Amino acid sequence: MLSTVLEYAVILGLMTGLAALMGQWLARVFSGRGHALPERATYRLLGIDPAETMGWARYGSALLLSNAAMMLLGYLLLRLQGSTPLNPLGLAAQTPDLAFNTAASFITNTNWQAYSGESSLSNFSQMAVITFLMFVGATAGVVAAAGFIRGLSRSSSADLGNYWVDFTRTLYRVMLPLCLIMALVYVWQGMPQTLNSQALATTLEGAQQQLIVGAVASFESIKHIGTNGGGFFSMNAAHPFENPTPLTNVLHILSMLLIPSALTYAFGSMLLRRRQGWVFFGTFLVMFVGFLAIVFTAEQGGNPLLTQAGADQQMSETQSGGNMEGKELRFGIADTALFVTTTTGATTGSVNAMHDSLTPMGGFVPLAQMMLNCVFGGDGVGFINLIQYALLTVFLVGMMIGRSPEFLGKKIEAREIKLVMLSVLAHPICILGFTALAALWPGTLNSLNNLGPHGFSEVLYAYASGTANNGSAFAGLNANTPFFNTTIGLAMLMGRFFTMLPMLAVAGSLAAKKNIPAGAGTIPTATPLFMLLVVFVVLVVGGLTFLPALALGPLVEQLQLLAGQTYK
Repeated sequence: MLSTVLEYAVILGLMTGLAALMGQWLARVFSGRGHALPERATYRLLGIDPAETMGWARYGSALLLSNAAMMLLGYLLLRLQGSTPLNPLGLAAQTPDLAFNTAASFITNTNWQAYSGESSLSNFSQMAVITFLMFVGATAGVVAAAGFIRGLSRSSSADLGNYWVDFTRTLYRVMLPLCLIMALVYVWQGMPQTLNSQALATTLEGAQQQLIVGAVASFESIKHIGTNGGGFFSMNAAHPFENPTPLTNVLHILSMLLIPSALTYAFGSMLLRRRQGWVFFGTFLVMFVGFLAIVFTAEQGGNPLLTQAGADQQMSETQSGGNMEGKELRFGIADTALFVTTTTGATTGSVNAMHDSLTPMGGFVPLAQMMLNCVFGGDGVGFINLIQYALLTVFLVGMMIGRSPEFLGKKIEAREIKLVMLSVLAHPICILGFTALAALWPGTLNSLNNLGPHGFSEVLYAYASGTANNGSAFAGLNANTPFFNTTIGLAMLMGRFFTMLPMLAVAGSLAAKKNIPAGAGTIPTATPLFMLLVVFVVLVVGGLTFLPALALGPLVEQLQLLAGQTYK
């Protein structure tokens, strides 16, 4: 137990140090005025005026339309896979509904996969479609945060910056260099990086074995740094080619948390409010550690029904090490619990274990984090989601104690709160609405591998994962059907843009306002008390919204487990 706590403390300490270093660099990228030669060449090639200023509507429409165009390009290439190069295995094109789901998944930074990567996609599709969309989707999220933070920092201005400049700078100065360095480290650790589609190996028995390979290291670097999460192989980060050593497992975790945590420091630097940035970092960290403690305790405790059946010595020994079903022995309970918390907290979706095999309370954690969608969150959008709860906290506390709602020197009025509530409500409406529809859909039972509350959790998890742009799956649900491909694809798009665009409008509204000096009635927001208030509001709003659905899934399953209820 002590060694586990020390391991967690070291990794979280490294994350904190990297957050400060990366935050400084992000602030310089977002605030810089000069343009490097590759950036200027890109502006000329695309006809971009880097001096153009954009209000929130222009900024948001540029983001939306460019993402739509790249999604369409990805869809077309997936539909034409059979005639594209680098396809020596002759893999067929994806069906229309699956291609829609895949293109929507990767452009929204979700990376939900209703297919098996190594047997469905050619090397061309993995690189020209999947890896490409992972880069641009993640970059768009970071750019949205750049415009949002810039809006909060300005006064009496309609300018959020230039979307195309932010996108180009972030891609060239952040994503590509980081991923290049990480890919080289991954190759050093043993990940394949080749244009070959297969390698033939001779087994000890003398038989020939086909190994699927490809550009895995480059895929893995953007997969985690971009909080994407799609797997080159269907086993994802449990596959030894994707996660060969303990070091790569730690690097995966740190990569997922790097940009989401660093944006709090970048925010503090750009607004000259470093303490405020650390308060938001602390808010992320408090929720993260709380959920990590739940999943580790649940998985270490194991399954009480198997403990009761301890007459079987082998089963008893297995339980002494916790619930190891669906986990890699080389990672164990501690590293698996940290990975589960990280991948759903940072809405990455990469997995190094089978989430379907988690204990009920272990499975509660990834579900709850995706429902809250602000425990670090994905690149860019996680920070935006946290600020929406900070604004809601200021408003609620101000109303309760009779103080004027103010945030960062700006009055919070009806327009901002309406936009915040639009963003807050879009998330649960999407998750619960599609889950209800799936529960009524005649073909849903045919896609389930489990009955009872666990089967309900599988459906709920699918739409929570899609709406939160996470992409991980319980893996007990056959989602490769026209109904699930279409509805989960729509959930991804709604979860991405119905929450992001209203908050850009909030940033535009606050940028247009004048700064006002803090008065006796101003609620201080750069304090530990405000940090705890934000955590409280997040948990209360999330609890009131999702508790009934969770009660039908993991919570009742846990109670039935304790009562000895099983399903066949």
